[in-house]
Formats: sequence, C-alpha cells, structure tokens
Amino acid sequence: MKFNILVGGTAGQGMDTISDFLERLFMKKGFYVFSNKDYMSRVRGGHNFTQIGFGDEPILAHHPDLDLIVALDKDTIDIHLPRLKESGLIIADEKINHEDNRVKAFPLMNIAKEAGLTRAFGSVAAGAVVKYFGVSKENVEDIFSKKFTEEIRAINVDAFNKGYELVENKYELKEGTLKDSMLINGNTSIALGALAGGLSYYAAYPMTPATSIMTYLSKKQVEAGIVVDQVEDEIAAINAAIGASYAGARSMTGSSGGGFSLMVEALGLAGITETPLVVVDSQRPGPATGLPTRTEQSDLSFLLTASHGEFPRMVIAVRNPEDAFYQTFRALNLADKYQTVVLLLTDQYLADYNITVPKFNLDSLNIERHISGTEALAPEEEYKRYKLTENGISPRLIPGKVPGQIVLVDSDEHSEDSHITESSEVRNQQMEKRMKKLNLLKEELLEPEYFGVETPEVLLLGWGSTYGSLKEAVDMLNKDGLKVGALSFGDIYPLPEKLLTKYSKEAKLLINVEQNFTGQLAKLIAQETGLMMNKSILKYDGRQLNPVEIYNSVKSEVL
Repeated sequence: MKFNILVGGTAGQGMDTISDFLERLFMKKGFYVFSNKDYMSRVRGGHNFTQIGFGDEPILAHHPDLDLIVALDKDTIDIHLPRLKESGLIIADEKINHEDNRVKAFPLMNIAKEAGLTRAFGSVAAGAVVKYFGVSKENVEDIFSKKFTEEIRAINVDAFNKGYELVENKYELKEGTLKDSMLINGNTSIALGALAGGLSYYAAYPMTPATSIMTYLSKKQVEAGIVVDQVEDEIAAINAAIGASYAGARSMTGSSGGGFSLMVEALGLAGITETPLVVVDSQRPGPATGLPTRTEQSDLSFLLTASHGEFPRMVIAVRNPEDAFYQTFRALNLADKYQTVVLLLTDQYLADYNITVPKFNLDSLNIERHISGTEALAPEEEYKRYKLTENGISPRLIPGKVPGQIVLVDSDEHSEDSHITESSEVRNQQMEKRMKKLNLLKEELLEPEYFGVETPEVLLLGWGSTYGSLKEAVDMLNKDGLKVGALSFGDIYPLPEKLLTKYSKEAKLLINVEQNFTGQLAKLIAQETGLMMNKSILKYDGRQLNPVEIYNSVKSEVL
C-alpha cells in the first residue's frame, strides 16, 4: 500500500507548511515517507510543488501517478491533472473553477478567515487530506510547528479540525508499524555526518543546492563547538578550509558546480601540500548558471581531473540520506588518514528530498585523527613535512605543537624539508610519493551495492542519487519475469571493479543509467576497465529519473 499526494502552487502560498505537516504526521502515525520538491529559482511566481509518498513499506523514490492533489492555484490542476489516477481527488478552494469531476472545491480560505488567520488556509487543506485517507487526528496538536506561538498554534489546530470535517474518508488506514525512525534530507545528513566525524571548521559561500549544509551547521555551531564561516566567495572558502586544516582543524567546504569551478586552483594547492580536505559538490544542471534549482549528475568527469596537474584524490557519490551520513563521516577519516582530498558528490534531488530512515548508529563510528607528535621524530631529528616513506604518507605535525620544530608547506614542488626545488630527481620522488596514495585508497574502496537476481541477463549501472529509482525499477522488472540486476556505485574513483567484473560477465546487456547527457560513469568504466555499455538511459532536463521511467526504458530495450 502506497499513496502519492501532490501539493502545488506558487511561492508564498504555504506549500512548505502543508507539506511539512503532512510528512511529519504520516511518519508519527508509523508510515514510511518520501517527499521531493520541485521549485522555481524565482523568489515569486512560477509553479512549485512538493510530492509526498507514504505507505506501509519503504518508499525510495518519487512516482508519476497521483492519488490526491492539493491545488493552491489553477495552474496546479492544469499541469498535474494528467498524472491523477481516475480514482483520485483534487482538493481546491471554491474560487478555483475546473470542469473535471475529480476536482472538489471547498471554502478553504473562508474557513481559515473564520478561524482567525487567513494563513491557516493550508491547515484547513491538511485536515481534509488526513480525513480523506482515514488517518486518525489524535495528537495532531503535537505535529504543528513549534515555531508557532501558542495562539497561532491553537488557530491552526482549529482550522485543521474544521478541514477534517469537510470530506468523507475514502480509505480507512490503520497506523503503520514504522518506529524509531527519523525524517531527513541529504544535506542535513551530510551536516550531521560531518559533526559526528569531528568537523571543527566549515567555510562556504551560499549556492543552491549546497547552501542548507552551511545553514544547518551554522545553527548548531555554538552547541557543537565548531566554527562556520560564510565567506565572500568560493575561492575564499576553499583556501580558508585548507588553512584551517593546515592548522589542525578538521575542515570541509561545499558548493555547487559553479562554485566548485572557482575552487579548482586551490584544490591543487591541497593536493601538492598534502593537506586533508573534504569538498562537497551538490550538483545542478550547467553550464554556467544553468538550472539553479534543478538536479543533474553532470560534474563527475570534471571532478575526476579538476585542477591542473596530477595528485591523488577520492571521489564518493552519496546515494541517499542514510548513506550521506556515514559517507561524510568516512570521508573526513580518509582525508586525514591519507592527507589528501576527498570529493563528495550529491545533487539537488538528494539534497532536498525527505525520507524516513533508521536513526543513525553512532556506536560503530570511530574518529581517526592521523596527526603525529614527538614520537614521529628521533632525538635531534629535524622534521621533514614531505619525508619519503614506504607508503607515501609523511608524518604530519600541527604548527606550534612540537617545540623546536617548524612546519613548512609550499605550493611549488618541494624537497622533503619543504624547500622549493626544480630538481628532476626530487620531482620524481615527490610525485611518486604522493601518487602511492592511490593504491592505498584502492584498499579502502567499498564495492557498489548490488540488487536483483544473482545471474542477471540485464545489468543496470548507476551512481549516487539514482539509487532509489534503480532499486525500485529492478524490483518491478523482476516481478515481470525478467532477469535484471543493478550496481549502484558510491565509491567512484578509484573505481571498484570486483562486482563490476563479476556481474558484467553474467549479463547479456549492460545499461548505464545516469542524469547527464554523455554517460559519464560509462566513460569512466570504459577508461578504467575497457568495458563498454550496450545501451544508456540518460536524463538531463533537470528532473530526476523515477522508477517507472527506468522500467519502461528497459522494457523497450528487452522486448
């Protein structure tokens, strides 16, 4: 049992209030929840909507068919009516006229006025929605935003109750069984993963869709004992984060593709100085400003070689909010351990969608700080920041922490003791020392998650936020009798190859599924392994692939 609700209108009409209320209510009633946002980059005007899925089994992605539409304007009906099931319902204010008999007009605004607050219009509509599905309104007072004053909350509860009496229930849903879960989005999970991982400094400049990472951390900085620095641009952000890391702070920065473009020279600085750094790239469609509030997976190829020259790096794509938490924690450990750059890839879809996930397990997490002290030096030994070692990792001291020792770094090529050099021999030694870390990173790789039949005839390959749609599409295809499997990559570079080799040998048809035009994962796989895709499922209109789109595309290729 799964249901899909869409709340649509223009900015400022209260969609977020309605959606937030319904999401939290359904979760409190024990249902799994998944909601995604579609919003214009304009402050006012244009069509925005939130789609909420809920049910008694996990929901991993959005679906095209709708059971109920809450229309705050006529455009919502005109745009989304084709997606409404024949048995569905549209709840609208009586001032919105439409000839479709599934549109039920109610005096939502008048009821809100009678309750004493026109902005309680959304609470009236929410009451009608809850009643339609037959969900109990018990303890509904606890769901209303704690940001409201007691008086405003009372008005909204009254408005909700009056909306609850407007409609007859079509369903009689008992409470679900989901417990000990939380409702969270990808960016909040990244922020929490960073806090759990010992983050002490975050520098950024606001850029959609990465901004809410900084916003969340800034709200928690006093409580968490960290520093969040909103700087003048992305160049300043990454340089500040590098400086803080050099001084011993666990540091991160984040932006979207356009902001990351400004960071690439300093990314090389982190590479040659071997300074630990985690950088989040929350992708949106480019080039240039592109579609600033939409989603895409078009930065992968860019991140693989961003900044001139060569230095070791790790690229990790987070797949869902739960994964985002643990991967961010892991990224901070890896950056510290190998004194290198770790790039975290997410996107607008994953950044913004809300999903019910199990509460994060902190018991198994261990912060690893790989910082040396006096034990790294023999008596009378002079510290060498870039000392040649067997594994390529040099002792890392924090400036001022070891008496008598100076910590030098430089953006030029340097000798073991950090002095500028143009020696070809030393250049070779330092390049080979740095690049040894790539082999060490390969030992840390997590294989992609596989789901589907054990001997697939069709193998789908995706990465990052396509995880949920891939997983649900594979289930749908196998229920139809096809033999389908999928690999969803989280660690992308260095490329994990074990499961890729295993399942590609079984499959007759290899299909990459990506949110870009050129198939960037497929190109990487071909480059690293020589393995070529047979087909591609690509989407680049700024909207996320859903399971039905993948299902239909695979069926058209196979049948």
